[in-house]
Amino acid sequence: MLLLIGYGNTLRRDDGLGPRVADTIAALALPGVRALPCALLTPELAEPIARARVVIFVDAAVDAPRQVQLRKLHPADASGSLTHAPDPRTLLALARDLFGHAPEAWCLTIPIENLGLGEELSPLARRGFEIAVQKIKKRAAQVRSGKSGHSPDFGIGSEAL
Repeated sequence: MLLLIGYGNTLRRDDGLGPRVADTIAALALPGVRALPCALLTPELAEPIARARVVIFVDAAVDAPRQVQLRKLHPADASGSLTHAPDPRTLLALARDLFGHAPEAWCLTIPIENLGLGEELSPLARRGFEIAVQKIKKRAAQVRSGKSGHSPDFGIGSEAL
């Protein structure tokens, strides 16, 4: 199963991209895909992460270049340093330490420009959203066909907007 975790604040315009991507993917009901929108990463996510074959964390990035970027993630060395909002690497370590499995993991970041109050996305965020949804659909098909464990052919390492 591919697990998609989209996180961010949906009331801060572009910061809500992660949950919007997760909601869109969930609505597609793709076979073998589970999408979880959330405001923050929390320790409770370790259990569904441990059950996944592949996990993709989707987040908005205000300080990133104007590109949708994909990075391979590895578990943190230890899961004991949980903070109020753990990062993806800490959650992978927690899944490994508590449930015995840390799946193949990726972080997909989408550049943003507007963190003001509201729900409307900026043009930059809308373009990144569209690219991210297409790339996740492609990766879901690859996972279903058994093509994981290698660098995925998302069609992006980075894709300029």
